[in-house]
Amino acid sequence: QVQLVESGGGLVQAGGSLRLSCAGSGSIFSMNIMGWYRQPPGKQRDLVAEITRSGTTDYADSIKGRFTISRDNAKNTVDLQMNSLKPEDTGVYYCYASGRGVGSWGQGTQVTVSS
Repeated sequence: QVQLVESGGGLVQAGGSLRLSCAGSGSIFSMNIMGWYRQPPGKQRDLVAEITRSGTTDYADSIKGRFTISRDNAKNTVDLQMNSLKPEDTGVYYCYASGRGVGSWGQGTQVTVSS
């Protein structure tokens, strides 16, 4: 079992930046992949970015060039640096971790981008 705790959400104007952080505790074997999903109001939860323990990354097309994901394996943390934010980036951002068939979610943090 993995516990994930997110921080760093908030309200920002379009063009601004935010940094989300997620700290994981529990089995490191269940944190091979860590990443972020987001759920806009009234829409489904979709992948934003993910990173493997070895550093391989994957990004949604809509955020490429604006967001950067990073992780610290020693601390079991994953961060999402979000730049040039747009109103369409608004939503609840969820940290997740997966490995050895186990998937875990954080409680979510709200990001609101005003125009």
